[in-house]
Amino acid sequence: MDLTPEDRLRLNVLLANQPQAIRIDECRMLVQGLGPQGEATIRLNPNTRPEPYLRRVRELLSGHVLGSPGGYPIYLRRWTRMGQMRDDSLAQLLLLGEPEAVVAAVCAPGLSEELARRAWWAMEDAGNARRMLANPAIVRSAMGRVLADYLMEYLPFETESEAIVESVRLMLQPGLLDAERRGDLWRKSARKHAYLVGFLQALPDDLPEPPPARALAETVRDLVEQHDTVAALLQRACSGQGQAFLKTVGDVLAKPPSQEIVLAAFACLRAYFAPLRPGGDPDLALDALLADAGQFVDADAPDARVAGILRRIPALAPEIAAMRFLSGVGYGLIRPILSDSTTLGSLMRRKLAPVIDPIRERLDALRRPTD
Repeated sequence: MDLTPEDRLRLNVLLANQPQAIRIDECRMLVQGLGPQGEATIRLNPNTRPEPYLRRVRELLSGHVLGSPGGYPIYLRRWTRMGQMRDDSLAQLLLLGEPEAVVAAVCAPGLSEELARRAWWAMEDAGNARRMLANPAIVRSAMGRVLADYLMEYLPFETESEAIVESVRLMLQPGLLDAERRGDLWRKSARKHAYLVGFLQALPDDLPEPPPARALAETVRDLVEQHDTVAALLQRACSGQGQAFLKTVGDVLAKPPSQEIVLAAFACLRAYFAPLRPGGDPDLALDALLADAGQFVDADAPDARVAGILRRIPALAPEIAAMRFLSGVGYGLIRPILSDSTTLGSLMRRKLAPVIDPIRERLDALRRPTD
């Protein structure tokens, strides 16, 4: 069945007026267009079942916009979430009434503020807000705050841990939240460990309410002045902000709700202590990681930086070994213990205790209140 003559005429008039974006409300059978003067709405009058009729509507839109009467081209679907769309095609994608076409547009690196505004009208969605806030140009624009406000309001309804972490991380980018809303988000994180991970990812050196620095930070100052990266990392960890970072990771690992949160906390630790392990995540099990940390501060340490520090201040060996250990935590610690990736809650925490406890011990070693 073809479109009814009335619907075809109205859709062609809509397209002739050069809309900026088009969206389709499938439940109410409405086609809406955004133009400079506001919105235009067409109520469809199908002569067949809704699904095939809407397919005909999209075919008409695609034929007019892209010259492809078969609807949204399949090769574009494959590129949708890969950010591989040409910048000069983005405006066209917003005229197809296809959710996947909108996602293709918001994933594009060349998305402008104006196109972001149109895309947001076409499809308000938390996933799209996150995709656009991953674009520095959109973060700096007026749309940045609009998207951050949406994510802030939607956050209590988000159910996936990874989405929560990503939303918090993106909202904490400079210029998106004022001090009051950032403080409110931090207070809520006391009950939401996924929020804490978002803070760790976004602000590892600028967390709220930092405790006093350790005196050890001053002890290693002269070593840092000699451009020693190991000493600089130790000084960073012993600073007030470093102590806040370590405490926050410890809070997350004290009662993690899911394996995703555990692995995200591990990733934060690896990133923080990455200078001690240029090769990245070694994917080691616990015994191998413990042995590696011990060898790192051995009297015959192969790392000249470590050997030089320990010759001057041998008492730093436990702190340096702890940092080395934390720089290598990853999935290799969990794999031998949890074969089921769906294990959650208290059962997961009991199974992971043999791994989490050594990590928290080393976090505590770097947070000793007195030196």
